[in-house]
Parts: sequence; structure tokens; C-alpha cells
Amino acid sequence: MEKENKVEFKVYGKYALFTDPLTKIGGEKCTYQIPTYEALKGVLSSVYWKPTIVWFIDRMRVMKRIRTQTRSAKPIKFGGGGSNDLAIYTYLADVEYQVQAHFEWNTNREDMAKDRNENKHYFVAKRMIERGGRRDVFLGARECQGYVEPCKFGEGQGFYDNSDELSFGVMFHGFDYPDEFGKNEFHSRFWKTEMIDGVVTFPRPKACPYRKFIRSMKPQQIQTVGLSEEGLLEGFEEEIAQ
Repeated sequence: MEKENKVEFKVYGKYALFTDPLTKIGGEKCTYQIPTYEALKGVLSSVYWKPTIVWFIDRMRVMKRIRTQTRSAKPIKFGGGGSNDLAIYTYLADVEYQVQAHFEWNTNREDMAKDRNENKHYFVAKRMIERGGRRDVFLGARECQGYVEPCKFGEGQGFYDNSDELSFGVMFHGFDYPDEFGKNEFHSRFWKTEMIDGVVTFPRPKACPYRKFIRSMKPQQIQTVGLSEEGLLEGFEEEIAQ
């Protein structure tokens, strides 16, 4: 059996908040029009993740019309004193995306080298997508519950299938964490985002043209419980062994 490391799924929800970092300054968050690479990576990490692998988001397809909706919120007043502030958050409403991604080995975690079984991780990830994920899925913010289902990337009709090229300007791409980046540094990444016929093709993290150093940080050596101990391999050990 040919080894696999690519997965495809759809994620949808009633609301989403992929916060534009520029709007955080005033306390009233406003969403980007489309998900960021980091947000989709977070969705997939909630579905299935181990320190042995690093997820890479390849493509994302916008299925429904981009709509926004404002809602009032009471963020915590960090300065203390008095009641919480009143703010207006701008969310995306009724969202659905198709996502194509793949995993690669985290070469900075040599302690997990014995866990580098490509078929095992592929089949478990596939099973977790079918189950809707191992943990709760959020679309950019905890109040935005998301739901995951398997799909074939490109199937069905999307709202922007024949929209040619749309530009969203410079957007946040993701973070460079020390355990994946290989340095004791924490960076943020940005890139010029374009959508062609409803599909956004993400560059690899190292290919992003804009970076900002945030602070020094040491990697956390996270360990996880073995898959067999949680019964996740039950029913398809023979497939993995092939």
C-alpha cells in the first residue's frame, strides 16, 4: 500500500472570528474575510496532532459567500477598576471551507523518531476527521464553534468558483514556534494573500516574505499518550501494517 500524508476535509460553523491584529489595538476585534493559515492549522491540530508531525496547510477553498455580522461583547478590563468595557466584534457569518493539508516529520524532535510511521498517522488522522476531531474545534475564537467532516477537495459548487482573482492585501500567515522553527525565537509571519476562483494556495511558512521577531522562547518538550493506549488504532492495525 502506498504511503499517504495528505488529508482533505471541510470545516463549517455559524460564526468565525479570524482576528485582524490591527483591530486588537482599539479593543474592538474585526475578522479577516478569510481564514488564516494559522487558524486552519489550529483546526487540524484539534482534529489530530502529535509532536512527531508538523501540519502544513496547502490549499483552502471558500464555499459560501463572505458575510459579516457585528455582535456586542464585554471584554475583560485589564487595567482593573469599574465594570468591563463594551465592545463591538465583527464576525464572519455562516462559513464553510474545504481544506487540503499534509504532514511532515518534526525534525527538531529526534526523541520522537521511533514514532515516524507515516501510514499510522495518516490513518489515525483520517479516522479523527471522520469522527469530527479529538478536541473541540474553534473558528478563530472560542465562542465560534466549528465542525469537521471528510470531503474531496474541489467537489461541490462554491460561491467564488468563477470569480477570477481577488486580493486581500497583506495578511497574517502564522507563528514560527521554537519546537518547529528550530531556534529559540518566536516570530510572526505575513504574506500578500490572493484567492483565485475561490481557492487560496498557501505558501510554506519559510517562504513567507514578511517576518517580525516577537521574543525569545524555548521549545516545550510535549509528550503524548500512546495511540494504542487510547484505543485509536483499534480496527485498522492491519491497514497500517501494509
